[in-house]
Amino acid sequence: MTEKWHAEVEALRKIVLECGLTEETKWGNPCYTSGKKNIVLIHGFKEYCALLFFKGALMPDPEGLLIRQTENVQAGRQIRFAGLQDIAARESLLKDYVRAAIAVEEAGLNIAHKKTEDFPVPEEFRARLEQEGALKAAFEGLTPGRQRAYLLHFAGAKQPKTREARIDKHRPRILEGKGLDD
Repeated sequence: MTEKWHAEVEALRKIVLECGLTEETKWGNPCYTSGKKNIVLIHGFKEYCALLFFKGALMPDPEGLLIRQTENVQAGRQIRFAGLQDIAARESLLKDYVRAAIAVEEAGLNIAHKKTEDFPVPEEFRARLEQEGALKAAFEGLTPGRQRAYLLHFAGAKQPKTREARIDKHRPRILEGKGLDD
């Protein structure tokens, strides 16, 4: 967590802890759980700090505060803050959102995640998998999350030449059974 957001993080910690969650550190950030289930995470970026609700897509959002970070994020939603004044002005409302996130978890609600086979496979990668049995077997042996990360990374390139270069670069990692960020 960057020092830039220290005061904001402390203010958010106080709010979240008042909602009865357990504080842990996960992915280098304060993470709040209920019954070993992740509810909300505080994280900082260059332009803002945020509360990330793990199942935010299932939460009511009467104030329209929940933001989907990118088009590939399926479940998580953020509330972003530019400074302490944003947090102070919304303290009561933020507690309502945290309680709503807890209620979603307690109700056992889950996101119907897209399956790996629902993600497009770039033609260059499809051809490579057909040509190289070892690469196909290694890719199929990866966890679904690792498979999706590679598919999104390869498909994110606009030019075929760039897609080919990405596949070439990551081929050894796939063969080793490693994910994109391992």
